[in-house]
Amino acid sequence: MTTAQPTNAAPEVPRADESSATELAADVVSCGVVLKKTVATAESLTAGLVAATIADIPGASAVLRGGVVSYDNAVKADLLGVSTDLLAERGSVDPQVAEEMAAGARDKCGADFGISTTGVAGPDAHDGKSVGTVYIGWADASGSGSVEQHFSGDRASIRLQSRDAALTILLERMKSGSLLANS
Repeated sequence: MTTAQPTNAAPEVPRADESSATELAADVVSCGVVLKKTVATAESLTAGLVAATIADIPGASAVLRGGVVSYDNAVKADLLGVSTDLLAERGSVDPQVAEEMAAGARDKCGADFGISTTGVAGPDAHDGKSVGTVYIGWADASGSGSVEQHFSGDRASIRLQSRDAALTILLERMKSGSLLANS
C-alpha cells in the first residue's frame, strides 16, 4: 500500500450535535451510493458511534461494510493488524496507530474507504496525551494518513466531536477520491 503523508491540516468540524452528525452521515451514504463505494470503521474512543451514525441513515447497507470497536490494544493488533511494536513504543493514541487502524478496517472488511478514531476522551490523560487529543485515521485507494484534532469539553462531548470529525474527514476523502477518478 502506498502511504500518503499524514494530513496535519484539520478540516473545520461542525459543533457536535445530532442534526449535523445526521447530515454528515447522510452525505457519506449518498456519496457512497453514487460512487458505488463502501466504508469500514475502526473505533477506539468513539466505540462505534461513527458506524452507528452511518447505520442510522436509510440506505446505509449499500455503503457500510462493517466496523471494529477496538478499545483494547490487543484488538487493535489482532483484528486490525496494528503493529504491536508501534503500540508498545508509542501507545494507542498516535497518528500512525490511527492510520494503521483505518487501513486494517478497510482491508478486513473489504471496503473502499477506512476511517478510524483513537484518542483521549478523559477524564484523565492517556499514553502521555492530554484529554481532547484525537487522531482520525483514513485509508483508501490513494494511501492512508491521519489528522490530529484537539477537542474540549467533557468525555461525551469529546467523543461526539470525534465522531463528527471522522464523518467530515471520511466525506472529504470520498469526494476527493471521486475527483481523482473523474480527472
